[in-house]
Amino acid sequence: MYKLNALIAGSTGYIGVQLIKLLVRHKHINIKYLCGNTSVGKKISSYDHLLNLKKLPKITKYNKSFLNNVDIVFTALPNGEAQKISRQLLKKNTLIDLAADFRLKNSSEYFKWYKQKHKAISNIKNSIYALPEITGKKVKQFNIIGCPGCYPTSILLPLIPLIQKQSINLKNIIIDSKSGYSGAGRGVHKKYRKKNLYESLSAYGVGFHRHNSEINQELQNFTNSKINFTFTPHLTPMFRGILSTIYVDLKLGFSIDKIKKILKQFHKKNNFVKVLRNDSLISTNDVINTNNCFISVCKTKYKNKIIILSAIDNLIKGGAGQAVQNMNLKFGFNVKEGLQ
Repeated sequence: MYKLNALIAGSTGYIGVQLIKLLVRHKHINIKYLCGNTSVGKKISSYDHLLNLKKLPKITKYNKSFLNNVDIVFTALPNGEAQKISRQLLKKNTLIDLAADFRLKNSSEYFKWYKQKHKAISNIKNSIYALPEITGKKVKQFNIIGCPGCYPTSILLPLIPLIQKQSINLKNIIIDSKSGYSGAGRGVHKKYRKKNLYESLSAYGVGFHRHNSEINQELQNFTNSKINFTFTPHLTPMFRGILSTIYVDLKLGFSIDKIKKILKQFHKKNNFVKVLRNDSLISTNDVINTNNCFISVCKTKYKNKIIILSAIDNLIKGGAGQAVQNMNLKFGFNVKEGLQ
């Protein structure tokens, strides 16, 4: 059977391990290299015992010579590292980045929000911000694919269709998102040690979280009007999952039923987005360990206001699953391959 060789850089983080768990069951992928820094020489099964029975290479330090032997490079590295690798790519390589290196289309915006200069500015124009349900097969035209952040995924999937149809007021969108602590990476345990991570709820990045730039960039693609939104993320004492609660005002002539119809119509061919009955009280438990996004439109005591609930698994739909989904679209595989 036809298989592509893959390299995973940053293989021992939460996202990297989740990516491996998806790729080992993908019939068109052979994992050629697992790369890390402090974990060199270790088996990946020491990070997840479920990989114990899989035949996988030991973790090695990344070397650009590896690019000669692979078709796909997945990067789940700290911001800035995928930019360096992108400058070494061969024509045969496709880079799929799960960090923020190719999410923003303006290098000055990247510097503003990530406090570091972009090291591969010339490659930004050769890359695509790829939210699969929006960009679809456009990824076929690019060899550098930037996957969206986990919070933006849960937010953009319900908001883009509504903004495109000019159905909601753009002046006061309020987004309240809550994530499992795996979204902050393995270092979260030390960082939040004094805040009782496992028994408390913490707001962070209030007013100025980095994902503001990404959310604004993508929403503005669907309107000529200025969008004003407030986004506040929270870290919760659960390991995985995101629930975004989005408060919007309806424009004249739109009702809760029309909003649901817009979302259903937009996502009718999107395998992983489920628009549920109005007022469905969804939870992260509904989507854990899947590549699904569940959306529910809820009424309020005000006729012109609605609340949208959107739930995903941050490690899959918000991370590794989205990367696999983009890979499937890029290479013409069944979109569900490795994700069922």
